[in-house]
This record gives sequence, structure tokens and C-alpha cells, in this order.
Amino acid sequence: MTNLAEVLLAPAQATPNAIALRAGTDAVTYRELESRAARVAGALQSEGVEPGARVTIEGRNTIAFVASYLGVLRVGAVAVPLNPHAPDPELDREVATVEPAFALGPPIDGAGDADPSDNVSRDDSEVAVLLFTAGTAGAPKAAMLTHGNLTSNIRQVLDHPGLALNSGDVSLGVLPLFHVFGLNAVLGIGLAAGASTVLLEQFDAAGAVHAVRDHLVSVLAGVPAMYHAFLELDDDTAPPESFESVRLAVSGAAPLDEDLLERMRKRFGVVVHDGYGLTEASPIVTTSAIGRREPAAGSIGPPLPGIDVRLVDADGGDVLPGDPGEIRVRGPNVFPGYWRDTDATARALTSDGWLRTGDVAVADDEGELSLVDRAKDLIIVSGFNVYPAEVEEALLEHPDVAEAAAVGEPDARTGEAIVAFVVPEPGSRPDPEVLLALCARSLARYKCPARVEIVDALPRSFAGKVLRRQLRRD
Repeated sequence: MTNLAEVLLAPAQATPNAIALRAGTDAVTYRELESRAARVAGALQSEGVEPGARVTIEGRNTIAFVASYLGVLRVGAVAVPLNPHAPDPELDREVATVEPAFALGPPIDGAGDADPSDNVSRDDSEVAVLLFTAGTAGAPKAAMLTHGNLTSNIRQVLDHPGLALNSGDVSLGVLPLFHVFGLNAVLGIGLAAGASTVLLEQFDAAGAVHAVRDHLVSVLAGVPAMYHAFLELDDDTAPPESFESVRLAVSGAAPLDEDLLERMRKRFGVVVHDGYGLTEASPIVTTSAIGRREPAAGSIGPPLPGIDVRLVDADGGDVLPGDPGEIRVRGPNVFPGYWRDTDATARALTSDGWLRTGDVAVADDEGELSLVDRAKDLIIVSGFNVYPAEVEEALLEHPDVAEAAAVGEPDARTGEAIVAFVVPEPGSRPDPEVLLALCARSLARYKCPARVEIVDALPRSFAGKVLRRQLRRD
């Protein structure tokens, strides 16, 4: 029975004076971070927050967020990080879904005066975090990640010599902490390893380069859009030695292209390793950083030790090496399901615990995987999952819109951009700019279409299903 907070704050006993977090000119040691977390936990207890209750946290990349997150875990409650940039309608839906007992936001009122609280014991199977995701099918829902799920993925990484961080490492924490990549793959692993994490509230390519150079960042985790942005900087802002302190650079959430890999090598001398993961797997499943060869475009490497991966055909049978199959994942890092959504859980998990990812890959004779397709309709924008139904529902709020379909198209900066196709009501022709503004009011920025096209009809199959592949411009 281990509370995730104990895992993340173990260095407070081993190396209490080491710097845990930096943010701007502020820095906190592991001892100080544990003290702050204990006071947050005490403040929550004084408010009557009990183990298992949900507590929302405004998910900014700040020391206050990390202390809040650890404090929620420490008291045995369930942390629900929320996107601070999401519009009110989206936040309202998420809050209504989880029914929180308390909401934490900056500053944490009263926490500084609260009596510190000890860790509350939690079983590995008890939920630690709820994270909203588009999931493997359907509209956004809250994935339940247990103390055991998140702890096991951290250990699966740190137990591998090719990935293990140590107390001398400095990690760049620019990926948003309301997303599992930033929350567990960057922050969680960094804290558990006793490393130092440099927090940046938002990504700015020049600012990130300066942070890497100023703090001698050794571990850099990002999404392809970040690496594209680095390459767009001029040599004065990002000279060739900008990343000379980096010993491990990884990318995830969207495929890396060959040109990006080669340009990062040639200009900065950085080998960027691609990986594959998803919220429901806490999140890391595979990475080329533990592969047997130099990373190549499309390669996501082998699975982490302790994670089982199968590639299956349409009937659920294993495919041969070199043949495409849907990725299925099983291991202690795989989630138990979606919050209060048994139907979605049944679609995502098989009866014997395999996670149906909807992503298609091929494996070579040595077990290294390469992504070849995505079976689901998810659009991935700068590493964030967007389900088309979200965008379509927002557009259908306009009285002049009869039908809508959203698809992703390749984009050099963000991986994919959202394009919406709208069929107007008879006798009307809505203004695309008005429709874009409508989306901006109800959707997070990354979920908004880059453009809206007015069309006479949507292509459909004989059964009436919208043929999204005919709308995409691959």
C-alpha cells in the first residue's frame, strides 16, 4: 500500500536539500516541497476533504500546482488537473462530470497556516488522478489512473539503464501538467528520481532554449511541434551548442518526421528519440531510446520492460512480423477504466485486461515497432488529442449549420491542423469566420479549427457513415 505522493517525495528523505523545482527566479528543495505539500494536505483535511474525494487543480506549470498535486495525493484524495486555458463551457462539463469536493487554484488560500498532514495510505488499485482525454473512442472522458498505474510507469522507466534519470539530472518541464505526458512522464519521473525540474508556464521556443542553456538541462521531453519551433529560430537565438548539455531528448504524442530528426541531428547534434504512449497507459508504452538501432522516422522502439504489447488483426488474432495490426497493451500501468462510464470502459478494455488503442503498427523480428496508421478518428494537434465530435457539436450549435465534419490535415508546426466541413441549412450560408469565433468560445484553443469550409454535402458510405478519409488532404 503505497501512496504515489510517497514515491514522488522519497528524495525529501534521501536528498532533502537538493533542488526539486525551479520556476523563474524561485527554487524549492525536496524538503521544502514536502513541507508545502503537507500543509496543502492539512488545509484540505480541515475543509473536510476525505480520501477518494475529487479535488480539481488549475493545471499551470508552477511550483504551487506541484505542491497542490502532491498535497491532494498525500491526503488520499483524487487529483483532477484542469486546463486553465479551456473555455468555461468545457470546464463546466468537466467539473460536473467529476463532482469535486474542493477546488484548488492559485494562490492556495490558507495552506501556509495549515497544520501539516501525514500521508494517507492508499492501495495500488485506488484512483490517484482523473485526466480528461479523448480516449480510444467517443467524446472526452475522465481516465482513472491509480496509484499503482502511475507508480509502475515511473518505475518501468527508471529501472531501465537507457532511460534512468538520477539526482544530477535537470529536466525541462514545459509540457503542460494537466496532460499525462507532462504530469507523469516529466514531473513524476523527475521527482521520483530526485532530479531537478525547470518549470516553464508556457512554451516559447526562444525562452525554452535559454532555460536549457541557463540551467544545463540534461533531459528534454517534448512534442514534434516544439522541435519544429527550435529549428525555426535563427542562429543568434539558438546557436549550434544550445543543447550541448542534453543527454536524452525524447518526443511523443505525435509522430516525428524524418526531416525533423535529421535537422535536429545536423544543426544541434541532438538525437531525438520517439515514443508511443497514451493517457490510459500512464502514459509510456514504447520508446526508441531503448531500441537496438538509431531512431528512424516512424520508429517508436520496443515496449518498456514489464509492458506486454500485441499487434492484432480485425479478428483479434496476432499478426506476423512485418504485418500491420492494432496495438494492444497490458501491464500494471494500464488504467482500470473511465470515470463512471462502463460502456466506454468496455470498449477500451478486453475482458482479460488488454487496452485497445486503435493505433496500427508493424513490428520487426526484434520486436521494435513502427506506427503506420491510426484506426480511430482522433486528430492530434501539438500532441493533444481532439475527437472530431467535440468540434462538430460546437459547430452544430449555430442555427445555420445542418451538418458538420472535422478532420485533421498535415501541418508542419502542429503535426495536424483541424479542418471543419459544414453543410448549411437550406437557404442559408453561415460565415466561416463566425463559425470559428463560435468554436473559440466553447472549445480550448487547440481544439478549434484552423479553417471552416462550406460544402453542399458530406461524403457518406452506403450505410450513411461520413467518409472522413475523403475529406482529408494527406
